[in-house]
Amino acid sequence: MNNRTEQQAGVLYAAFSYILWGILPVYWKLLQHVNADEILANRVFWSFFVVAFILLLNKKWSLFTGTLLGLSQNKKQLAALTIASILISINWFIYIWAVNSDQMIEASLGYYINPLVSVLLGMVFLKERLSLPQYLSFLLAAIGVLIMTISYGQFPWIALSLAISFGLYGLAKKLIKVDSSVGLALETLVVMPLSAIYIGYLVAQGTNSLFSGSWTTTLLLVGAGAATAVPLLFFAKGAQRIPLATLGILQYIAPTLTLILGVFVYHETFSAVHLLAFTFIWSALILYSLSRTKLAAALTLKLKKEKGMHM
Repeated sequence: MNNRTEQQAGVLYAAFSYILWGILPVYWKLLQHVNADEILANRVFWSFFVVAFILLLNKKWSLFTGTLLGLSQNKKQLAALTIASILISINWFIYIWAVNSDQMIEASLGYYINPLVSVLLGMVFLKERLSLPQYLSFLLAAIGVLIMTISYGQFPWIALSLAISFGLYGLAKKLIKVDSSVGLALETLVVMPLSAIYIGYLVAQGTNSLFSGSWTTTLLLVGAGAATAVPLLFFAKGAQRIPLATLGILQYIAPTLTLILGVFVYHETFSAVHLLAFTFIWSALILYSLSRTKLAAALTLKLKKEKGMHM
């Protein structure tokens, strides 16, 4: 397979993963009658076994066990893994709760803001430098969030919690350089025992939805593992084949689909104020995306040279 065909395949894999993430709220809506904490516990619990099965199929089990052994002897990486596991669990919980509480529009806002939060975290913690267009994109996004805050009369905590938790998760993941499927298995393994204990507690209390009553509910709860693992595996296949800039643009597919679902399928209110706030945030993302293109890099280099000539 030549490089162009590889990239085309990568775009299809990545786009498909983002489409799956974008329509995932439909799956959580089918479980709207189940508490978000129980959905999360099942999502974590069954995700581990689905990913473990995939690792066995792909002959990566020895890589998983070897990585696990290495992490157990490296306290810094083990701490990063634990933090990443907690952060992704928080992110999943807030997202499930938001979707099933008719807050899909604000949830989509969170994932629009996320790339900008990630860059800001990189600047603060990894000392990465930003260009002028990137600073302007932050200003535009901040205005959008401020408009939402003023119109709501309260802080858009769902959007910012999703953006910040996922941004910090990405930061923690930078410290753990492992295969994506192995990484997901490790992350779910860390919190899986707590999920198992919580599911056991619900069973003891007689308040569990799993294996109690509707078989449809049980199948959906068990299937939450596959619903989590499958998009991640397609994403991994795509990310290996295409440039990071292309991946960055494709990531907006997911929140756009979620926004469309929220407005047109689940009839959440999308007011003129929402449109104004989102316009600022979309403008910020367009500016940010353009700032990462080769043309922007060439213009920046040209300006630097001209500045050097005039000094």
